[in-house]
Amino acid sequence: MPGPKDLDPSSSPRALLGAELRHVRERKGLSQEQLGQRLFVSGSFIGQLEAGTRRMQPEYARMLDEALGTDGFFQRNCGASAKSKYEEPFEEAAEAETQAAAIRQYAPLLIPGLLQTPAYARAVNRAYDPTARKETIDEWVEGRMERTRLLDHPTKPLLWVVLDEAALRRETGGRAVMAEALRHIAGLVRRNRAIVQVVPLSAGAHTAMQGALKLMEFADAPPLVYFEGVRTGRLEDDPATVAQLRFVFDLLVASALSQEKSLALIEALAQDYTHEEHP
Repeated sequence: MPGPKDLDPSSSPRALLGAELRHVRERKGLSQEQLGQRLFVSGSFIGQLEAGTRRMQPEYARMLDEALGTDGFFQRNCGASAKSKYEEPFEEAAEAETQAAAIRQYAPLLIPGLLQTPAYARAVNRAYDPTARKETIDEWVEGRMERTRLLDHPTKPLLWVVLDEAALRRETGGRAVMAEALRHIAGLVRRNRAIVQVVPLSAGAHTAMQGALKLMEFADAPPLVYFEGVRTGRLEDDPATVAQLRFVFDLLVASALSQEKSLALIEALAQDYTHEEHP
């Protein structure tokens, strides 16, 4: 009996690869947990591979072929699903964003990517790499702006961002850039496209002072949490870790200003930046 045909890389390879994995697993009579045990991963990880929210790495493709007897199918096709238009090490999280039904994020020191303007993104990327060629920065900014097109849909995904006031007061790119960036955030809020709250400096110590976090929920896959640091990032699917970080986010919301007061602060700071730029 012939094995499955190779996938067409032009036809959403990650989703097709995940669908094939689900089909073969069910044909073998295995649950996600049972297959995960054979690969020394969680059942939720298998679910994310099947839903296309996680990329299939070559080592897992090899193990899947061995566990399922698929004659090298997943090894042959995992390369197509690994192609990404986003820069490392953030590409897997950026691709998971495109599948998310809800995104909850805390940003302590900068405006997060989905809320950025081109000028703000340019300033951030230039700060990340002061010696990069202009063409390289242009590519990074283009990739960042492509991510923001997720918000072109009027309701999906749900985006809930908690910003630290420090991110709003850090003059990234100059006052004109900051004024534009804050007006853009206020516009998203006023169009009911994003929920944005601000943890004020007056709140003092809070539960997430050590760093940023992003929680992503999916319609047909277990949730993920993403940790980001200096030139590094990590996706985590452990249910206990995700639950713990969801509690951290809930505590942040409790420490933040209300949506109305947050919007008033954002718009007031935008006015301040505008007036100080043009006295």
